[in-house]
Amino acid sequence: MSATPPSSAPPSLSSSPPTHITRTHANVRTDSQSTHRHVPWTTHTLRQLKLVLPGAALTYYLGTVHDFLSILHGGGGSWAQTGAFTASGLGIMTIALFIYVLLMPWISGEEPNYQSWRDSGILSSVIPALTGSIVIGWLLAVSTLGQWSSLGYVKGTIGVSAFYALTFGLLGLIPVPRIGSRKTMKEKL
Repeated sequence: MSATPPSSAPPSLSSSPPTHITRTHANVRTDSQSTHRHVPWTTHTLRQLKLVLPGAALTYYLGTVHDFLSILHGGGGSWAQTGAFTASGLGIMTIALFIYVLLMPWISGEEPNYQSWRDSGILSSVIPALTGSIVIGWLLAVSTLGQWSSLGYVKGTIGVSAFYALTFGLLGLIPVPRIGSRKTMKEKL
């Protein structure tokens, strides 16, 4: 009796990566490098408007921008003005870093793998800076409005959160550039 050694893994769990493209859902393309989800622009715009419209309405209703600008112009004293300027600077830094991450494919000529950002040289430094500027800027804006405006802490928190939702909703409407042939930073090395 001639016995051949049994295969240690079933054929479906082969160790070699797939080299073909398969479709798992109607709008999802899977290949050996990544998973892309193509969302129609109308669906994407509606998702972003779910942030923009309530954010704009709450920001306007609460008068968040008006109160913040009055503090920025010295309405609460020098400490309040310093806090408002710092929060504004962090907000501008957040927007600049966000746009940089969106435009990275055009700048570098390659599409980064956002899902494994810790492995990327550029993204591993930009993403923590972006996260820090969002969190610290939000906290400082809430503290400034809560302490030196008529909004107080509860309405200040709601107003700043609404303004951030409005801002991120608008930033999300910027089209993401795609590079023709997908080459990740890992493949270039």
